[in-house]
Amino acid sequence: MNPHHHLDPSTVVSYAAGALAVEIVIVAATHLETCAHCRARVDEAERIGGQLIEHQQPAAIAATERFAGLRAAMLSQLDDMPAPAAAPSPRTAPYEADDRLPAPLHPYFGTSYRALKWRWMAPGVHCIRARGTKSGTLLMLKIGPGRSMPVHSHGGTELTQILRGAYHDALGHFAPGDVADLDSDVEHQPVTVPGAACICVSALDAPLRFPGWVARKLQPLFKL
Repeated sequence: MNPHHHLDPSTVVSYAAGALAVEIVIVAATHLETCAHCRARVDEAERIGGQLIEHQQPAAIAATERFAGLRAAMLSQLDDMPAPAAAPSPRTAPYEADDRLPAPLHPYFGTSYRALKWRWMAPGVHCIRARGTKSGTLLMLKIGPGRSMPVHSHGGTELTQILRGAYHDALGHFAPGDVADLDSDVEHQPVTVPGAACICVSALDAPLRFPGWVARKLQPLFKL
């Protein structure tokens, strides 16, 4: 598997620093299982962060200022790095197995695609909300082939990992292994490709924003 859409550098740095909400971490970890490119970025961010911390004067600046400075320095150094060469992943590709969900999802959705208990959300759209998370939103979506989702933007971060099927929007084509790392500046309308349902796992740290009045009216019902 060779994903074409990766984690944003700021997400990589926050993941390495342990500064992401748990729901975002779960989806990021799912992506990292099969993306050698992003694993190399995380490893490098952890290495850079360790070196920078060694050169900090802990008593000289407040903790929040120190973290902000470390984050900026790590991002700067990551930006200057050449993209790592594509390397074969030593890990298995759970997306290509017949029935096994990716390991980071097991505590929240179980281990098996066949055992998933989908709930109707809208025509052609079914979802499962994660068990055991306390903040934000973590859910799995199954969207029928050839379906258009409502146009929406984001109140905060949305991180979506494609597990099966595919969709396209203004940002490109997203297939199994790809991750959509979106913020409040992005407005899009995913459209699933014909042939097979698109299954993805999404984490939100703030509600979506819908420009259409119908979707806005239904948003409290869907809790998105």
